[in-house]
Amino acid sequence: MRRLQNHQHETLFCRYPKNPILTAADWPYPINTVFNAGATLLPDGRTLLLCRVEDRRGHSHLCAARSPNGVDAWEIDPEPTLLPDPDNYPEELWGIEDPRITYIPELGKYAVVYTAYSRGGPCVSLALTEDFRRFERIGDIMPPEDKDAALLPRRIGDCWALLHRPVGAIGAHIWISYSPDLRHWGSHRLVLEARRGAWWDANKIGLSPPPIETPEGWLILYHGVRHTAAGALYRLGLALFDLQTPERCLLRGDSWVFGPETPYERYGDVDNVVFPCGYTIDADGDTLNLYYGGADTCIALATGSIRRLLDWLKRHGSPDPAHRDHAG
Repeated sequence: MRRLQNHQHETLFCRYPKNPILTAADWPYPINTVFNAGATLLPDGRTLLLCRVEDRRGHSHLCAARSPNGVDAWEIDPEPTLLPDPDNYPEELWGIEDPRITYIPELGKYAVVYTAYSRGGPCVSLALTEDFRRFERIGDIMPPEDKDAALLPRRIGDCWALLHRPVGAIGAHIWISYSPDLRHWGSHRLVLEARRGAWWDANKIGLSPPPIETPEGWLILYHGVRHTAAGALYRLGLALFDLQTPERCLLRGDSWVFGPETPYERYGDVDNVVFPCGYTIDADGDTLNLYYGGADTCIALATGSIRRLLDWLKRHGSPDPAHRDHAG
């Protein structure tokens, strides 16, 4: 019998004491809720959040908020930053959601990968921008049902790499796909599978913020969804993938590391949800500022240490047997 490890209460993320940092009350125009924001550091040192904003119809768009310190004094665009454009992009008919931002040095642009809510269900769309004011839409790059996607910041070999979460006959798992031009995608591989049974990440998982490049591999924070008698419960886990062959899982933690505890995470439009879509890293190269949606109603902040996350994985992770059994 496998020995239980006494690490259930190890705290890897500390909540900002004045959470939530953004709510609908902060918005300069009428909205229902704001949550699930992509994040990046701008060249001038400010933090930018590209927030999912839901209107009272239930449709979402994206709106930018900028802060000198990443915690307060937010300057929010007075109008939506990126609206759905269903006339030219019919897959955006019912809104655009949950952006993940990756800066691409080779292009000198930010890649914004987001979910477009189409008639056929959610699909993955991509836009490029230099300033978060003008956007070059590439359009949908993965068909429904697919979401929770982000680009790696550099090519793997000759190709760009995209992590995403299609839903198929065998469940909702994380895959990787490759493209020579950001438009045509192939070489699809299953890289992390939702577990089965009573696990915290049974049946459905998905990428949370974009992968974090470290000397030891791509550090992945992913969400797992456990279905309970009271509804779905969203929590976060950790995995590590090889730098040069990112379809290869090196380590995966068994237990979750961050879950809903506070009232703003446990009660809202969707109860019991912590859902990060973005992060920034401080100048020390280690402090991780994790921006997450709380209960699909607000945006909150938690901080952690990349070094401690990797250390936790080394102590409490193991090679993913599901990946070995089902890859390819």
